Amino acid sequence: MERVLITGVAGFIGSHLADYFLNKEYHVIGVDNFITGNVRNIAHLKDHPGFKFIEHDVTNPLYIDEDLHYILHFASPASPIDYLKIPIQTMKVGAMGTHNMLGLAKAKKARILVASTSEVYGDPLEHPQKETYWGNVNPVGPRGVYDEAKRYLEALTMAYHRFHGLETRIVRIFNTYGPRMRLNDGRVIPAFMGQVLRGENLTVFGDGSQTRSFCYIDDQVEGIYRLLQSDYPEPVNIGNPEEISIRDFAEEILKLSGRDDLTVTYKPLPVDDPKRRCPDITLAKRILGWEPRVSRSEGLKNTFEYFKSLPAEELYKTEHKDFSKYIKP
Repeated sequence: MERVLITGVAGFIGSHLADYFLNKEYHVIGVDNFITGNVRNIAHLKDHPGFKFIEHDVTNPLYIDEDLHYILHFASPASPIDYLKIPIQTMKVGAMGTHNMLGLAKAKKARILVASTSEVYGDPLEHPQKETYWGNVNPVGPRGVYDEAKRYLEALTMAYHRFHGLETRIVRIFNTYGPRMRLNDGRVIPAFMGQVLRGENLTVFGDGSQTRSFCYIDDQVEGIYRLLQSDYPEPVNIGNPEEISIRDFAEEILKLSGRDDLTVTYKPLPVDDPKRRCPDITLAKRILGWEPRVSRSEGLKNTFEYFKSLPAEELYKTEHKDFSKYIKP
């Protein structure tokens, strides 16, 4: 059996990747330090014979005795709430963590796929965003710690590919959602669903005209797997090109929840919040034969049912939410 190492395995996407590879009868070594991951996401794998877990911070070197065929580097904070709480750790895992994983892949002669993000495009001046677009990023803004960490991750990965001949893959992940997201991590889907479950009005930043496109986790994981198995070393967008404004999306969530007693409230837009975000997935269609299959209505229903199933105390856990100093005057 082939063996894959997944960093950030207790995170939202990482835990789903572990399930996917185990279902395909790979051996999986999962690595996480739980800085943003949740042990609950991998608790069901505790006694799985094909799963091994290592608690470790990948910004420190990692030594693995077993042979490795693949490495998937998904360790990173991934929400604006996290950037504010742990900005230095965010940059370190993108830089030092990536360096360590590339070194491990080189030592093990393993193929490595690194998780990049649509945030490398910043507040884009091109729409939809193609992989050839270089982006419009503010390197010193509050989001810069994440944006630039991921841009560095891509550059370092391509350097290892070109200089060492390492087999590398880069996935640029657009907004992904589904079960196991953190309810209070500040991203729009868990934020809206948490608010309706608490009986609160939905908070939209700006006038709500900014757009996002949402890819369900099952589609995202399938796209990642196909990219890993491809022979394409440069970045590939994996996301859903079905675009919707945040204002209209808030109305969708209210309709899904059945809470006609709630409404939408508006607050100032945070600095550098992208106005439009939508992937061009022409490349993924052509080289991977991939495109999303799960409708937004189906995916949102599954996600809402997951959040409703969480213990009541989860609804009222608070994260650091002080965005005030990052609001435009």
